[in-house]
Amino acid sequence: MKPIKTLITILFISLLSSPSWSVTIRDLVKRDDLYYEKFTDVPYTGKVTVDEQVKHMDVEGVFKNGKAEGAWIEYWLGQLWRKGNFKNGKEDGAWVYYHDDGQLSSKGNYKNGKREGAWIGYHNNGQLNYKGNYKNGKKGGAWVGYNENGTVDKSLTGTFKNGKKISD
Repeated sequence: MKPIKTLITILFISLLSSPSWSVTIRDLVKRDDLYYEKFTDVPYTGKVTVDEQVKHMDVEGVFKNGKAEGAWIEYWLGQLWRKGNFKNGKEDGAWVYYHDDGQLSSKGNYKNGKREGAWIGYHNNGQLNYKGNYKNGKKGGAWVGYNENGTVDKSLTGTFKNGKKISD
């Protein structure tokens, strides 16, 4: 009887200390732009998974030394909101955004956490919303904006520099 009790105790302790328990974003706290497990002062390194019982914001990805790193997926109210990659805690590379109904909202690239290069956006009805370029996170160059019916919106169309419209 004693060997069975000992075996059960060892099994129970090993399950409790198992690193395979999933960590969700709610298990972490953010301090000084770094994420930590609650009640620790060591920046978190590891995977975060989706908590199926959460009805608002949720994420799936990896943290390295307290910063988001690599492939990342974010959900809002259970619906896919955006997906892309992080490098050293900042968006980097291709990102895709979705409307609440799952339709494509926008797509483009980030560099060091700022929008960079060509971006394209869509209205909820699937019609083109805008297309243009970003430089260092600000609109730059030619931009074309569209109404929900697909016609060009002249108020959103023109040439931009440092985020400001400089000509029609």
